[in-house]
Amino acid sequence: MTTSYVTSDELQNKRKKFIPRGVSNGNLNIAQKATGATITDIDQNEWIDFAGAIGTLNVGHSHPKVTEAVNKQIEKFLHPGFNVMMYEGYINLAEKLCEITPGNFAKQAILFNSGAEAVENAVKVSRRYTGRQAVVSFTRGFHGRTNMTMGMTSKVKPYKFGFGPFSPEIYQAPFPYLYHKPDHMSDGDYVDKVIEEFKDFFLSTVAPETVACVVMEPVQGEGGFIIPPKKFVQFVSDFCNEHGIVFVADEIQTGVGRTGKLFAMEHFDVVPDLVTVSKSLAAGFPLSAVVGKKEILNTAGPGELGGTFAGNPVACAAALTVLEIIEEENLLQKSEILGQKLEMKLRELSEKHEYMGDIRRLGSMVAVELVINRTDKSPNKDKTGEIIKFANESGLLLLSAGLKGNVIRFLAPLVITDEELSKGLAILERAFD
Repeated sequence: MTTSYVTSDELQNKRKKFIPRGVSNGNLNIAQKATGATITDIDQNEWIDFAGAIGTLNVGHSHPKVTEAVNKQIEKFLHPGFNVMMYEGYINLAEKLCEITPGNFAKQAILFNSGAEAVENAVKVSRRYTGRQAVVSFTRGFHGRTNMTMGMTSKVKPYKFGFGPFSPEIYQAPFPYLYHKPDHMSDGDYVDKVIEEFKDFFLSTVAPETVACVVMEPVQGEGGFIIPPKKFVQFVSDFCNEHGIVFVADEIQTGVGRTGKLFAMEHFDVVPDLVTVSKSLAAGFPLSAVVGKKEILNTAGPGELGGTFAGNPVACAAALTVLEIIEEENLLQKSEILGQKLEMKLRELSEKHEYMGDIRRLGSMVAVELVINRTDKSPNKDKTGEIIKFANESGLLLLSAGLKGNVIRFLAPLVITDEELSKGLAILERAFD
């Protein structure tokens, strides 16, 4: 008796036939199993994962404690619907999120499915609380693919082109990018200049008394892992406080330990009014949250917020376990150590390759910007594509980012072993060579 099995070619052809090309695929192989930072495809090839499902797997693939917690929950029930009958997991996770997010004020948390849903609902409650309509995000920011969050996102192609019109009353403020500051300016003078531009923005573009919220990524993710100076973040926070604007930290990619702290805003000594969190919160299950000031979140009436699948109990079980793992396995410390190792390797490679420009990181949120040359810093999108392609054909899952597509970003699971990391870095070195 022979065992029949589907081949990679068959599944790839089915994908082309039945799934729209609008869903992109960085790697065309078919996953069969995954643990830690390694994925095995159906042809038994192994792939070191430096992408982490776009920052979703800080505790790695199939962490045994997550798998155990999920299985236990599945045996009890799958989804009574929190709006229909409450369950313990949602309530306990809300409590935990209120405990661990920055701020000593009274907090509440509400759960959703995706990062975009969290951002959109942060906007909803900010508008209800302030009675204002305008929303301010930042150039190079990314907040999602719903109509509202597309409007808040900077990158036109592929995220916005042909999908308008977008929600009105959305404005994008200037955001500092130290690597591309004018050569004649010091870092301090440049930051002061961007702060002045930010103040002018509220004179020339939108009045602060009409703004419900300002939404900022502490480190711009899709924008290229752009880390703003502390002075700028603190100024924006103070400006919002002065003008009664809700300050929202979009921690969807930065949160849950990626930057060496539970939330990236902790690096800037800033306490936002609201925090959005998703991606690595539930180890791959769809789950997101808006957490923050009770006075803001409690403004909406019953039935005005939520969703059918929001706060699914299986995802809640995963999330509660993720937060335990981060503490038990010292993943915040491991995040910083991983980031140091990645940065060290990139700096070593940059001594050989003139096209490697700025190397930047916060914790293990690491990126390198590729340029034509280091003098004029022109973007080198072609070289970025070649390296990503080589890596994905050679056993390393790797992603690009940046408004101009010339940044390579690293989002390896924080639980990656030394052996997995060494394998991945060896492939990366060949890709750069």
